[in-house]
Amino acid sequence: MANPRDYLYTKDHEWVRVIDGTARIGITEYAQNELGDVVFVELPAPELIVEEGEGFAVVESVKAVSDIYAPVSGTVKAVNEALEDSPELVNESPFDEGWIAELEINDESQLKDLMTADEYDALLEEV
Repeated sequence: MANPRDYLYTKDHEWVRVIDGTARIGITEYAQNELGDVVFVELPAPELIVEEGEGFAVVESVKAVSDIYAPVSGTVKAVNEALEDSPELVNESPFDEGWIAELEINDESQLKDLMTADEYDALLEEV
């Protein structure tokens, strides 16, 4: 699966899709492959205020427990409640149905610190 061209990415393998000042966040295809079968997702609390780089969710797989870091500062406006009963959506559809949370972005200038799809693809070639 190719990384969506209109998303932004972090070096920690999170993706960000920005729509009208809201950042939808999940983990990339590469990240879910590395984790293996996801068995639990600890979602952030609605209205939680997070800072860029702060852990705000947890993905647990058969191999590891991994923090999910906020790619931008903001306030949690929505969480993907479907993951509570179906955490495997992170594996099956990491860029669509497997999203984790949506943040109302506090500072859109932080988006410039994220990677484009081409930059993220280049990072993956080094791994």
